[in-house]
Amino acid sequence: MGRTKRRLNNGAERDNERHSGFRAAGAAASKLAIPIIAKRGGGILVRLKSEWAAIVGPAWADVTWPIGLSRTGVLKLRTASGAALEVQHRAPLLVERINGFFGRFAVTRLALVQGPLPLASIPSGRLPRPLAPGEAKALEERLSDVADPELRGALARLGRAVIGRES
Repeated sequence: MGRTKRRLNNGAERDNERHSGFRAAGAAASKLAIPIIAKRGGGILVRLKSEWAAIVGPAWADVTWPIGLSRTGVLKLRTASGAALEVQHRAPLLVERINGFFGRFAVTRLALVQGPLPLASIPSGRLPRPLAPGEAKALEERLSDVADPELRGALARLGRAVIGRES
Protein backbone atom coordinates (compact mmCIF):
# COMPACT_ATOMS: atom_id res chain seq x y z
CA MET A 1 0.00 0.00 0.00
CA GLY A 2 1.28 3.37 -0.91
CA ARG A 3 0.46 6.79 0.44
CA THR A 4 -0.32 9.77 -1.75
CA LYS A 5 -1.24 13.36 -1.02
CA ARG A 6 -4.62 14.57 -2.17
CA ARG A 7 -5.34 18.28 -2.59
CA LEU A 8 -8.70 19.36 -1.15
CA ASN A 9 -10.86 22.22 -2.44
CA ASN A 10 -9.56 24.61 0.19
CA GLY A 11 -5.95 24.02 -0.91
CA ALA A 12 -4.99 21.82 2.05
CA GLU A 13 -3.40 18.47 1.44
CA ARG A 14 -4.56 15.20 2.98
CA ASP A 15 -2.94 11.79 3.15
CA ASN A 16 -4.75 9.22 1.11
CA GLU A 17 -4.17 5.52 1.53
CA ARG A 18 -4.32 3.46 -1.59
CA HIS A 19 -5.74 0.01 -1.13
CA SER A 20 -4.72 -2.58 -3.62
CA GLY A 21 -6.77 -5.72 -3.93
CA PHE A 22 -10.06 -6.93 -5.22
CA ARG A 23 -13.30 -5.04 -4.87
CA ALA A 24 -16.57 -6.86 -4.56
CA ALA A 25 -17.39 -8.09 -8.06
CA GLY A 26 -21.13 -8.05 -7.40
CA ALA A 27 -21.17 -4.37 -6.52
CA ALA A 28 -19.13 -3.45 -9.57
CA ALA A 29 -21.27 -5.61 -11.86
CA SER A 30 -24.53 -4.19 -10.55
CA LYS A 31 -23.28 -0.62 -11.04
CA LEU A 32 -22.66 -1.48 -14.67
CA ALA A 33 -25.77 -3.58 -15.26
CA ILE A 34 -28.47 -1.46 -13.61
CA PRO A 35 -28.35 1.42 -16.13
CA ILE A 36 -28.33 -1.00 -19.05
CA ILE A 37 -31.28 -2.98 -17.70
CA ALA A 38 -33.21 0.19 -16.89
CA LYS A 39 -32.55 1.62 -20.35
CA ARG A 40 -33.84 -1.51 -22.06
CA GLY A 41 -36.90 -1.90 -19.85
CA GLY A 42 -35.50 -5.05 -18.28
CA GLY A 43 -36.45 -4.03 -14.78
CA ILE A 44 -40.05 -3.58 -15.82
CA LEU A 45 -40.11 -6.90 -17.66
CA VAL A 46 -38.66 -8.72 -14.67
CA ARG A 47 -41.32 -7.24 -12.40
CA LEU A 48 -44.02 -8.05 -14.94
CA LYS A 49 -42.95 -11.68 -15.05
CA SER A 50 -42.58 -12.04 -11.31
CA GLU A 51 -45.95 -10.49 -10.50
CA TRP A 52 -47.92 -11.27 -13.65
CA ALA A 53 -50.85 -13.04 -11.96
CA ALA A 54 -51.25 -10.19 -9.46
CA ILE A 55 -51.18 -7.57 -12.20
CA VAL A 56 -53.63 -9.04 -14.71
CA GLY A 57 -55.52 -11.51 -12.53
CA PRO A 58 -55.41 -15.31 -12.47
CA ALA A 59 -57.76 -15.79 -15.43
CA TRP A 60 -55.55 -13.73 -17.79
CA ALA A 61 -52.35 -15.13 -16.27
CA ASP A 62 -53.46 -18.65 -17.26
CA VAL A 63 -53.61 -17.71 -20.96
CA THR A 64 -50.93 -15.00 -21.33
CA TRP A 65 -47.25 -14.47 -20.52
CA PRO A 66 -45.02 -11.38 -21.08
CA ILE A 67 -41.98 -12.23 -23.22
CA GLY A 68 -40.47 -8.88 -24.18
CA LEU A 69 -40.71 -5.12 -23.81
CA SER A 70 -39.40 -2.67 -26.40
CA ARG A 71 -37.96 0.76 -25.67
CA THR A 72 -41.13 2.32 -27.07
CA GLY A 73 -43.29 0.44 -24.55
CA VAL A 74 -44.62 -2.33 -26.79
CA LEU A 75 -45.15 -5.42 -24.65
CA LYS A 76 -44.77 -8.71 -26.49
CA LEU A 77 -47.34 -11.00 -24.96
CA ARG A 78 -47.47 -14.73 -25.66
CA THR A 79 -51.06 -15.95 -25.67
CA ALA A 80 -52.64 -19.35 -25.80
CA SER A 81 -54.07 -19.83 -29.29
CA GLY A 82 -57.65 -20.22 -28.12
CA ALA A 83 -57.54 -16.98 -26.13
CA ALA A 84 -55.76 -14.70 -28.59
CA LEU A 85 -58.91 -13.08 -30.00
CA GLU A 86 -60.27 -12.31 -26.52
CA VAL A 87 -56.90 -10.93 -25.42
CA GLN A 88 -56.82 -8.72 -28.51
CA HIS A 89 -60.22 -7.27 -27.62
CA ARG A 90 -59.23 -6.77 -23.99
CA ALA A 91 -55.79 -5.27 -24.79
CA PRO A 92 -56.72 -1.74 -23.60
CA LEU A 93 -57.88 -3.16 -20.27
CA LEU A 94 -54.65 -5.15 -19.84
CA VAL A 95 -52.50 -2.12 -20.74
CA GLU A 96 -54.46 -0.06 -18.20
CA ARG A 97 -53.94 -2.69 -15.48
CA ILE A 98 -50.21 -2.89 -16.19
CA ASN A 99 -49.73 0.87 -16.19
CA GLY A 100 -51.85 1.17 -13.06
CA PHE A 101 -49.61 -1.34 -11.33
CA PHE A 102 -46.48 0.65 -12.17
CA GLY A 103 -48.12 4.03 -11.59
CA ARG A 104 -46.87 5.35 -14.94
CA PHE A 105 -47.09 4.64 -18.66
CA ALA A 106 -44.74 1.64 -18.85
CA VAL A 107 -46.64 -0.09 -21.68
CA THR A 108 -48.13 1.69 -24.69
CA ARG A 109 -49.62 -1.28 -26.54
CA LEU A 110 -49.53 -5.09 -26.78
CA ALA A 111 -48.07 -7.22 -29.55
CA LEU A 112 -49.59 -10.69 -29.37
CA VAL A 113 -47.67 -13.84 -30.22
CA GLN A 114 -49.71 -17.03 -30.30
CA GLY A 115 -48.15 -20.18 -28.99
CA PRO A 116 -47.66 -22.40 -25.98
CA LEU A 117 -47.06 -20.65 -22.70
CA PRO A 118 -43.79 -21.32 -20.90
CA LEU A 119 -45.55 -21.76 -17.59
CA ALA A 120 -48.63 -23.57 -18.78
CA SER A 121 -50.81 -24.74 -15.92
CA ILE A 122 -50.64 -28.41 -15.14
CA PRO A 123 -53.95 -30.07 -15.90
CA SER A 124 -55.51 -31.21 -12.68
CA GLY A 125 -56.35 -34.87 -12.69
CA ARG A 126 -58.87 -36.61 -10.58
CA LEU A 127 -58.19 -36.86 -6.88
CA PRO A 128 -56.97 -40.21 -5.56
CA ARG A 129 -59.68 -42.32 -4.00
CA PRO A 130 -59.53 -43.15 -0.29
CA LEU A 131 -57.68 -46.37 0.43
CA ALA A 132 -59.54 -49.48 1.46
CA PRO A 133 -58.67 -50.71 4.98
CA GLY A 134 -56.64 -53.61 3.55
CA GLU A 135 -54.66 -51.29 1.26
CA ALA A 136 -53.92 -48.88 4.09
CA LYS A 137 -52.74 -51.75 6.34
CA ALA A 138 -50.48 -53.14 3.60
CA LEU A 139 -48.95 -49.69 3.05
CA GLU A 140 -48.30 -49.27 6.78
CA GLU A 141 -46.60 -52.69 6.91
CA ARG A 142 -44.32 -51.81 4.00
CA LEU A 143 -43.29 -48.57 5.70
CA SER A 144 -42.82 -50.01 9.20
CA ASP A 145 -39.06 -50.48 8.64
CA VAL A 146 -38.49 -46.80 7.80
CA ALA A 147 -37.01 -45.20 10.95
CA ASP A 148 -37.16 -41.51 9.98
CA PRO A 149 -40.68 -40.20 10.73
CA GLU A 150 -40.50 -37.43 8.09
CA LEU A 151 -39.43 -39.87 5.39
CA ARG A 152 -42.09 -42.37 6.48
CA GLY A 153 -44.76 -39.65 6.27
CA ALA A 154 -43.62 -38.56 2.80
CA LEU A 155 -43.57 -42.16 1.57
CA ALA A 156 -47.00 -42.77 3.06
CA ARG A 157 -48.44 -39.76 1.21
CA LEU A 158 -46.82 -40.92 -2.00
CA GLY A 159 -48.10 -44.46 -1.48
CA ARG A 160 -51.67 -43.26 -0.83
CA ALA A 161 -51.55 -41.14 -3.98
CA VAL A 162 -50.20 -43.95 -6.17
CA ILE A 163 -52.48 -46.65 -4.81
CA GLY A 164 -55.49 -44.30 -4.84
CA ARG A 165 -55.03 -43.55 -8.57
CA GLU A 166 -54.83 -47.20 -9.59
CA SER A 167 -57.92 -49.03 -10.91
